[in-house]
Amino acid sequence: MARKPHPISRQDTALLIVDMQNDFLHPDGAYARGGAKSDLIAALPPRVADLANACRAQGMFTVATQFTLVPGRGGKAMIADHLRELRPFLRDGDFAPGSWGQQVIDDLGPIDSCVEKIAFSAFYQSRLEYVLRRAGVQHVLVCGIVTNGGVASTAREAHVRDLHVTVVSDACAAFSTATHDAAIADLANVVATAPLNSVLAELAALT
Repeated sequence: MARKPHPISRQDTALLIVDMQNDFLHPDGAYARGGAKSDLIAALPPRVADLANACRAQGMFTVATQFTLVPGRGGKAMIADHLRELRPFLRDGDFAPGSWGQQVIDDLGPIDSCVEKIAFSAFYQSRLEYVLRRAGVQHVLVCGIVTNGGVASTAREAHVRDLHVTVVSDACAAFSTATHDAAIADLANVVATAPLNSVLAELAALT
């Protein structure tokens, strides 16, 4: 049985944008260079921008995660073995802290707070929970990429940390429709999911 979304509030609801970064999405980014492109993901930014703009219009807090490859000795990127195997094109400097590739794509700004992440879940060894708690957030609207990776892991862990979670289903994307749909169906057993149009309508109706 699908969970009913928690009501959106200007005071305690935040938008959480997962990994919408230049190195993932921009034509000059690392993933485009390596041929890891998806029309589904490429079509996502306008929908996320609509959601972000609607949240900002209501004065709501916005947070974006930034997948980061931490440089080690001599600037060599610390790439997890599974990621190196999956994405052998990644090289030193990709997703580096402070780099253009690590930054959130321009269409989604301005963002109130950006949080570096080093794993699928944006809560793993990061300051995300601190930022949300200090901002008084109790409910997160989650969107971004990829549905079955960063989005799913972050949404599940937000639930474990006693936050209300609404995954905005069509403001997320994966490398295939089947993968996206399966991830949303699995998430619906744990957190609330809602289509973008219903979330925008609720935002517009806030008084």
